[in-house]
Amino acid sequence: MDLRNIAIIAHVDHGKTTLVDVMLRQSGTIRANQRVAELVMDSNELERERGITILAKCTSVPWGRARINIVDTPGHADFGGEVERILSMVDGVVLLVDAAEGPLPQTKFVLSKALGLGLGPIVIINKIDRSDARPDEVLTEVFDLFAALGASDAQLDFPALYASGREGWAAPTLDAPRTDLAPLFDLILAHVPAPRCEPEAPFAMLATTLEYDNFLGRVLTGRIETGVARINMALQALAPDGQVIETARLTKLLAFRGIERVPVETAIAGDIIAIAGLKAASVADTIAAPEVTAALTAIPVDPPTLAMTFSINDSPYAGQDGDKVTSRVVGARLMREAEGNVAISVSQSDDLDAFEVRGRGELQLGVLIETMRREGYELSVSRPRVLFRADPASGERLEPYEEVLIDVDEAHVGAVVEKMGLRKAELVDMRPSGAGKARLSFHAPTRGLIGYHGEFLNDTRGTGVMSRLFLRYGPYKGPIEGRRTGVLIANALGEAVAYALWNLEDRGAFFIEPGARVYAGMVIGEHNRDNDLEVNPLKGKQLTNIRAAGKDDAVRLTPPRRLTLEQAISYIADDELVEVTPKSIRLRKRHLDPHVRKREARKEEAAG
Repeated sequence: MDLRNIAIIAHVDHGKTTLVDVMLRQSGTIRANQRVAELVMDSNELERERGITILAKCTSVPWGRARINIVDTPGHADFGGEVERILSMVDGVVLLVDAAEGPLPQTKFVLSKALGLGLGPIVIINKIDRSDARPDEVLTEVFDLFAALGASDAQLDFPALYASGREGWAAPTLDAPRTDLAPLFDLILAHVPAPRCEPEAPFAMLATTLEYDNFLGRVLTGRIETGVARINMALQALAPDGQVIETARLTKLLAFRGIERVPVETAIAGDIIAIAGLKAASVADTIAAPEVTAALTAIPVDPPTLAMTFSINDSPYAGQDGDKVTSRVVGARLMREAEGNVAISVSQSDDLDAFEVRGRGELQLGVLIETMRREGYELSVSRPRVLFRADPASGERLEPYEEVLIDVDEAHVGAVVEKMGLRKAELVDMRPSGAGKARLSFHAPTRGLIGYHGEFLNDTRGTGVMSRLFLRYGPYKGPIEGRRTGVLIANALGEAVAYALWNLEDRGAFFIEPGARVYAGMVIGEHNRDNDLEVNPLKGKQLTNIRAAGKDDAVRLTPPRRLTLEQAISYIADDELVEVTPKSIRLRKRHLDPHVRKREARKEEAAG
């Protein structure tokens, strides 16, 4: 059977997963009367809630006498590690670009990776049905992006289609019939080359993704580079340096057929398969026949730029919500994550009960924390901090910078430019984008962007769209002003009382409601001044046996400000932590004892 391997790449929310859904249906992989979830490729619970793809997924569709293996890749820059590895498995890419938004930072990121590997993209101008679509302008912008990224003449001569993934059609021109996705399938078969592999050579494949299955255990997915895989054949796993990691027999061989992984007896060079049963092999290792001595080359992954400290939960309520609370089980889970996710690294910190986790961005680390929380873990996490470098030539301190693209109503441009300026961002471009909106481009230190997204949404009344992409390491920009207000800290253990909160309302805004369980050292609100203030949220009204002459005023409280996990992580200061359990997200001081807090503060002042 004729075989094609393609990846679908795009900026987040440009319609990749929706398009794959329709390809599955129109190819007959999913029957017309078959009941499956919408966005079937986003099978992860978090992916469905957030509307983003986090993990790359493989599927396969038949078209005529050919079979097309399709990889749906993440569109968010924080999950770029997935994209880079996936592109090594395919021979072509379908680049989706929103017909109104045009190329955005992640479009640039994934396209540069594809062009660097020599892949020839097929461009789809998607969401033609949008009222603000500008397909011809966007196609010109895509061509300019190809040129700016150094595309070869062959890559610049890319085929393009106009499409609506939601309506299920693609067409070579804007006035062509809009019936189905047949033009896309036909173009893939004509433009994407068949895998260039050596079927006669010994079996070898590069492990590209690793996942854990409740029934199969560790499952490694990759493309067969040479030879044929057969059930019960002898295998070895080679590290990137060629050292043998383990030897085993191929007991479980799985191929992708539609949305399922099915057992097969053999698989040929060029096909994308999954192997289960290996105990030590991981991502970037080579799985091969015993006679193979050299490992396959793995694509290097861009380094992490942020770090957070994950530690055990040592609050008075520790162990009451989750069943995985010790440093041993938390550490084992983090090490397992790092094994399968090459964009994350984990190391033991100086404190034996804490681990330093390095990653690409706040969203990636937030997704990891949320996943662990749902798995029953309890932990405390610190504020993210950027990873600095030293210039090898001058020894100058360098920090990560990001390219930030902001689409915002013109009325909010002034507020955004002012706030970005305070965060040491440099405005590099500003242009109108039509319909009363403007597009702003900044180069900003990552440090200044931590915690800004919530403030940005407030400043733009929820209408602004911000996209970020790692740009480079550059000179240290100096101190950046952090949170301007202090916090309200509980000074006792128990349940918050409405009367106490009502009496404290003039001190600031609360994060808790009456009845919430609090403890000494827990952050329960934001002070309206720049210092921290300890308060007693448990103090009830003093009762006497004297009848009041007038009726008591009813206690009416302002609704509390509820912080999501990402908002909590970006809100806290360096001396604070977020306590994360399966049922609660609490803010707290790193040191719960007020005397210890004062002593540590004096030490910092003396050192500063």
